[in-house]
Amino acid sequence: MVGSGAAGIAAGLTAVQDGHRVLLLEKGKTTGGSSNYTEGLFAINSYLQKAKGIKIKATDVLSEEVNYSKYKADSRIWRDYINNSAENVQWLHDQGVEFEGVQAMGAGEATWHIYKGMGHGVIHDVLQPKFEQLGGEVLTLTRAIKLTRQADGQVRVTLRDHRTGDKHDVTARAVVLAAGGYLNNAKMIATEPPYDETRLVPVSSGKGTGDGLRMAWNIGAQKYGTGMAMLFGGYLRDEDEPSYKMMASQMNTAAGQQPLLWVNQDGERFVNEEVVYNFSLAGNALYTQSQVYSILDQAVIDKMATTGNFMGLGIYVKWGQKMDQLQDELDRAVAAKKSFIFKADTIEDLARQMGLPVEKLTATIQRYNRFADQGSDDDFGKDPKYLQKVAQGPFYGFHLNIGAFCTMGGLKVTPANEVLNDHAHVISGLYAAGNDASGLVGDTYGPNMPGTCVGYAFYSGRNAAHHINDYLK
Repeated sequence: MVGSGAAGIAAGLTAVQDGHRVLLLEKGKTTGGSSNYTEGLFAINSYLQKAKGIKIKATDVLSEEVNYSKYKADSRIWRDYINNSAENVQWLHDQGVEFEGVQAMGAGEATWHIYKGMGHGVIHDVLQPKFEQLGGEVLTLTRAIKLTRQADGQVRVTLRDHRTGDKHDVTARAVVLAAGGYLNNAKMIATEPPYDETRLVPVSSGKGTGDGLRMAWNIGAQKYGTGMAMLFGGYLRDEDEPSYKMMASQMNTAAGQQPLLWVNQDGERFVNEEVVYNFSLAGNALYTQSQVYSILDQAVIDKMATTGNFMGLGIYVKWGQKMDQLQDELDRAVAAKKSFIFKADTIEDLARQMGLPVEKLTATIQRYNRFADQGSDDDFGKDPKYLQKVAQGPFYGFHLNIGAFCTMGGLKVTPANEVLNDHAHVISGLYAAGNDASGLVGDTYGPNMPGTCVGYAFYSGRNAAHHINDYLK
């Protein structure tokens, strides 16, 4: 198993439970990858949903997801994933994973099964210990750098020890590539989606550099389904801190995740800001402009502190949570002269600080306030309850970058997670799971069914292992 995130550990544990010898490779010091930061997984008709009376029809989910992808997703893969999703949750529960409950995200369906301890707890406290107890072997600081197909049908994997630089080979009857995509490979991000990587803020383990994809492509695997980065709306970039630290920041949530006022580099509104209720679409909307800023006045800051935010950020800052630390976070960021935040007593001064046209921004805010007074957004049709006036100083402006969790896709796979070559033939013994496998999305991730990415990682890892068991027999 190349990669030790949700897909790799699920594949490894399932394979050892099936009685096979398994080696799990991890190029970093610690296992889990970006799955450590996940909050919960997708499923329908699970025991948790049944207990709450939540009913979602499988074919409705299938239709919505393939339509959302413009039919770039593989309906067979989605069908099998959906139909096995409840069993996926049950399997995790049976291994010892505890769930806090099931909920929706934004305007999506209640498919998000939240596990205790986040993904880190699931992998490090439950799945990996069980994998090792059953005889599975984990090698950390060991990178897979090359695949070679052998005449006898086996696959040789060339490894490099990070500590010594030494290379050595292992031979396996089956290999699962679960290396986590390529979000942290700036060159691939610039050419595969493509995105301007300087505008993205990767919130991940930092290890998704496309290793699994490149190794497979080099032995003839079909390159397919690249071009999707899971954007999640506005995100503040603090050059002095690791990007993941902003996830729990109330200031970050207030600045980038609310359906309030966004303007572009010309000081103009450009979208109905309610798009935040689908975080991937919000990321797309932000990317249409060269630069984006959000603007909050003191009145809305005080309102969120006393009555709660309009929109949260996953379980890090919950939907409707009172923003009781927001003012303190703002004050500290201003005092530290952070590059992403601006504060002024007038809109004119705020515009000058942000480098925006003063007259244009002033006119935009006057027009926006008029919409708030009349209770109707004549430009983009935003719900009147989100038309919060920008009138009471001091005023705060925020330079928004675009958050990104991962990429998905790169290798064409069958519903059994077998990797296909350029002639659509199965490469015997080679499987791909999680973010290395294509077939689940088009060009935009679908948070309307929250948890589908990590849910697919667990499912596809297990699915690959089940089919490997059949293959080896």
